[in-house]
Amino acid sequence: MASSEEDGTVEEKETNNKKRTKSALATAWLTFYNIAMTAGWMVLAMAMMRFYIQKGTHKGLYRSIARTLKFFQTVALVEVGHCAIGIVRTSVIVTGVQVCSRIFMVWFVTNSIRPIQNEESVILFLVVWTMTEITRYSYYTFNLLNHLPYFIKWARYNLFIVLYPVGVVGELLTIYAALPFVRRSGMYSTRLPNIYNVSFDYYYCLIIVMLSYIPLFPQLYFHMLRQRRRVLHGEVIVEKDD
Repeated sequence: MASSEEDGTVEEKETNNKKRTKSALATAWLTFYNIAMTAGWMVLAMAMMRFYIQKGTHKGLYRSIARTLKFFQTVALVEVGHCAIGIVRTSVIVTGVQVCSRIFMVWFVTNSIRPIQNEESVILFLVVWTMTEITRYSYYTFNLLNHLPYFIKWARYNLFIVLYPVGVVGELLTIYAALPFVRRSGMYSTRLPNIYNVSFDYYYCLIIVMLSYIPLFPQLYFHMLRQRRRVLHGEVIVEKDD
């Protein structure tokens, strides 16, 4: 009997040690990831400021930072994986919608449709994204290091109140500006008849994407407001089951 109890104790210790090791590795990876992403978005911010100071115009700014923007925004897909494997306690759906919508804006709208790259709306959402991401990744980094300055915590859960809607306006105006070109060019569209017997119109796809902001934006925005109340004011948020 004593032997089985000792064996059980040894197994529990081994299990606990494995959990601690996994937790330490996850924390180390997340710290590295968030530091790298903070640095990446700060590089983007400095590149945008330098371009505007030197040129005195926003025209050409997107093309000057496109490669860096595409890299760091695409790398953010890793965050969906973080949620899926459980090392970050955030909804996979919420994270997936936010990350994929950004990637869609970068690759399938702004990068693909050159005539809109000099639109003021592009600069609008780029500035908002940059401010948001520097704040967000800084918050995560300092939180993981257990040295979170209050002003970063405050910025994380207050700036979004203005930045989030402004960023959405920039994205919607950019998609709207792309519609005439997409309709004229027929880009990414497939007409019947064809060997696949499938029709797809990218013009209407973009309209559907714009309409999807109507149900999605309030949900994501109020989710952040609930997080704000919980973190800044210590309110206990009770999630209702559907």
